[in-house]
Amino acid sequence: MKKLLIGSLSLVAALSLNAAVYATVNGEEITDGDIAILMQVAPEQVSFNSLPEDAKKQLLDQAIERKLLTAYAKKEGIENDENYKKALAQVKNEIALESWMKNIFDKVKPEEADMKKFYDDNVDRFVQPARVKARHILVKEESDAANIINEVKNLKGDELKEKFIALAKERSIEPNASQSGGDLGWFAKGEMVESFSNASFALESGEVSKMPVKTQFGYHVILSEGKEADQKVSYDRAKGQIENILKMEIFRVQVANQASKLREGAQISIKK
Repeated sequence: MKKLLIGSLSLVAALSLNAAVYATVNGEEITDGDIAILMQVAPEQVSFNSLPEDAKKQLLDQAIERKLLTAYAKKEGIENDENYKKALAQVKNEIALESWMKNIFDKVKPEEADMKKFYDDNVDRFVQPARVKARHILVKEESDAANIINEVKNLKGDELKEKFIALAKERSIEPNASQSGGDLGWFAKGEMVESFSNASFALESGEVSKMPVKTQFGYHVILSEGKEADQKVSYDRAKGQIENILKMEIFRVQVANQASKLREGAQISIKK
């Protein structure tokens, strides 16, 4: 069941009527549905738009090649091949089931009272952990990091930030530094390498690390740009997440119940 549910989520993107178009190949569009197929091996939280530009280009190149090879296969008469016909029949069955499941899922509407009760019963789950907002400059040698710290140690406020960004673009060996200026955004403790995380959380907002921070990537100079303690997430902010949780629970029950009813009236023979 889990596999089918995951497949259904992919199908939502593939069947979108308002699909984004990334390129055309001989007049045929490459949409986010084509990209979604290639993104299935990526971590669930990763989206195409969040990828670095070189990774986007690589995926788009793969999608272009798939379009060209698909057109060539059709021209060569693959649609008359018996293996193709058998595979097509199987795929149609999978699409029929996943489309039906998507329709069921889309119709599920949790009650407001149930969502509020879930929030009240699980309030400990809706806590935003302590976070920091930071920039960093990554270099290979400890002496390089020490020199950078020395260059900015007497600066503060906007002057410090501007200088730090300029140094990140000029000297950092991180691939995206020339564009991001070393910006890492907000992150919690477990989201970074331990030594880097500990150093970042030890800084006050507007402070630069006084010593180079070593990780397996090299030596870092860190600028803290903000700090937040643990805080409770309000119901309004958590509502969308709660709705999705309850939708999935209701959906699973509905599908399981329908499957159970169908088994009762079916002639099933399991071969040993």
